[in-house]
Formats: sequence, structure tokens, C-alpha cells
Amino acid sequence: MTDYYEILGVPRDATPEQIKKAYRRLARELHPDVAGNDPASEERFKDVSRAYDVLGNPDKRRAYDLGGDPSAAGGMGGGFGFQDIFETFFGAATGATAQRGPIPRARRGQDALVRLDIDLSEATFGSHREVQVDTAVVCPTCQGSCCRPGTSPRTCEVCGGRGSVQRVARSFLGQVMTTQPCAACQGFGTVIPEPCTECAGEGRVRSRRTISVDVPAGVDTGTRIKLTSQGEVGPAGGPAGDLYLEVRERRHDVFVRRGDDLHATLPVPMTAAALGTVLTLDTLDGPQEVDLRPGTQPDQEVVLKGLGVGHLHTGGRGDLHVHVDVQVPVALDDEQAELLRRLAALRGEERPDARLATASTGMFARLRDKLAGR
Repeated sequence: MTDYYEILGVPRDATPEQIKKAYRRLARELHPDVAGNDPASEERFKDVSRAYDVLGNPDKRRAYDLGGDPSAAGGMGGGFGFQDIFETFFGAATGATAQRGPIPRARRGQDALVRLDIDLSEATFGSHREVQVDTAVVCPTCQGSCCRPGTSPRTCEVCGGRGSVQRVARSFLGQVMTTQPCAACQGFGTVIPEPCTECAGEGRVRSRRTISVDVPAGVDTGTRIKLTSQGEVGPAGGPAGDLYLEVRERRHDVFVRRGDDLHATLPVPMTAAALGTVLTLDTLDGPQEVDLRPGTQPDQEVVLKGLGVGHLHTGGRGDLHVHVDVQVPVALDDEQAELLRRLAALRGEERPDARLATASTGMFARLRDKLAGR
């Protein structure tokens, strides 16, 4: 029986990595593109390919170590299993075995994900941004051919450009033929005699570029904007995947966002809350007047319609909720304290009754309703 370990020059307890490394070294030395039309080198190259076909496959190697030769043309002992028989007669082959013709070198690239930080105003009104992304692009030197300029891929002499090789084996069903990927060209049907030095034969390189993107109104943290065919270019200049921009909204110093509504707190002096007043509030839309009725209570809400965040895809906007924070004066001077005592006397509040509010009224009721969304 042929000693495949000796052909590859590795010990019988060699690891899969050692076997693969030995095969690649010998394949480079003996390949017809390197060794020329030397018959001896060509025959040796075929032996090396057969040896790797067996030792590079865990199941075939196990059968070979038990005394069988999976690549032999005669006998059941060649490691020819039921999977090979099933694939041959019922077409159940998978992967490259089921491939009709060579495998294309050019394949679709992966999708890419980039984070995009935006301000609240951009989420409210939308914006146009220039974004820098670092992705794989078509190699500018070889234009995706993987070859050094002036050269081109060559048809694999082992498989004749088919990307696969056939072998004949005997089984209890008789003589059958199976197909497997060509080890010399990895199933592509061609070899790259002189790879491009810019991309090392990949047909693509990494590059930083700037792209334009329209950020729609209404986006929020976690929203993903899809840019078709702006992701990673595939091997051999294959079609690019998609680019996803994942939005992260920065925290605003004044406004808090809840859905498409905005919330803000407006400090108001006790006297203004009691007497009523008109205040000017700086909003994302510019100055807006807030009308406080006489007797405005702490944490009372004033709603400014249509001054919130834009609705994503549907148009319109949320509201701006202004929460009044009544400020009680501290550190009164004598005149101010006397005025408040006179006011308390006029209102009969020198000694107010210490009665707890019911569950349906008072500050805690308002807090409960607020937490419940009512």
C-alpha cells in the first residue's frame, strides 16, 4: 500500500496543521506552473495531491490508518463508505462535491456595522452626514482579478478547469465514480500564477472612505440605517455587502426624550406661579411662549403641541411637555418676611391645619398618575 505519510514527508502522528503545511509546500514546488512540463514532477504532484486527499480528511485518514486505501481503485478496503455511495447514486453530495463546474472566486462580501452618534436636534429634524467607514474595497492595482497586472489566471492542469476531480472505486454495488474538489486549485478551476502584490491575491484591500447619508427624523438609539452595497467588498472583487449605521443619540443638557415626546423642567418663582405669567422658553424650534395660569401648582404640566421629535417614516411630531418647578424663596430679608406674614394673615394661613391629603389628591397622587402614564 502506498505510504502517503512518506510522500508528504510527515510522521504518522502528524497534526492536521502539519499535514496541510507540508502539502502546501510541496504543491508550490511541484505545481506545473512552477516546475514546468517535467513528467516526473507532474507525477509527483499527483501523488502529493492524492496523499493530501486522504490524510487531509479525518475519515479517510482513519480508514487508511486501519489498513485501507480510500483512493485505491480496487477493493472495498479503500475506505469507500456509504456516504460516497449515497452521494454517487442519489446526488446527496454537499458543499463543493455538489458544485457543477468550478467554484467562482468572486463572492459577496460581509455586511458591516458602524456606530453613528447624533444630537437630539438631528433626531428631531433629520440631518445629512458625512461618515467615514473602514471597509474592504476592490484592489485598485488588479481591479479584483487577484493577478499581478499583465497576468491572468491559468486553467488548472490537474482538473482541466472543472474545479473537481473524479475517482473510481469498487463497492458491493459495483464500480462507482465519485467527484471531489480539486486540491490543486481548491475547486476554483484556475490558479493564480502571479498574485497581485498589493492585495496578496485577494482582489480587495482595506481602505477608509467617506460616504454621505441622510439621517431621517425620528431615529433613536438602536435604530439601524441600511446602506445597500456599501459594506465589505467580497473576495476577488465580489459584490459588496450592506452597511448598517447604528444610531446612538447623545444626552441633551435640557430635554429628556421619551418616545417622540420631549420633557423639560421650568423653574418658576412662587409669586409668578401664584399670580400667573408668560415666560419665554428656548426650545429646539427657537423661543416659545409658555402661558402660566394664576395658581399654577408644582409639577404641573404645560404641553406645547408639535414641538417634540419627528415621527419616523410617518411624518408629524411629538409634543413638548414642560414641567413647572415652583421655587420657594429662602433667605428672606425683614421686609419680604413681613409681606409674607401679612399675606398669610390675609389668607388665614398663620397656623395651617396639619391634615394629610387623601390618596386621590396631592403631590403623591400626581406622582402616581405620572408614573402610571395617566
